[in-house]
Amino acid sequence: MVFTAGACPLDATGRTTHVGDLDGQCHQAVTNLLAALHAAGADLSDVVKTTIYVASDQREDLVAAWTAISSYFSPHPPSTLLGVTVLGYPDQLVEVEAIAVIPPRTAGLPTESR
Repeated sequence: MVFTAGACPLDATGRTTHVGDLDGQCHQAVTNLLAALHAAGADLSDVVKTTIYVASDQREDLVAAWTAISSYFSPHPPSTLLGVTVLGYPDQLVEVEAIAVIPPRTAGLPTESR
């Protein structure tokens, strides 16, 4: 199992990207989530649950974040979508947590190991 902390819309220097652009921040957060999953040997297809935090009290912003992030999944796993007052980085509008389950890799293993 892989438990990711919140993937944030940060660049390689730790700065918030796409300031004021919720859609751009959603895509950056998913890009960073993918990097964390790949580092653990997982992919988006292994994700079994997400939590999406949006720094807004506007339902339209939550729907926009959901639309952007869910476009990466087919189908989207069970998820919690939350509007929050503030997130941890300056100008941060979105954060995505994920839990992934990496299926056993059996290719090439002797039959008795499967």
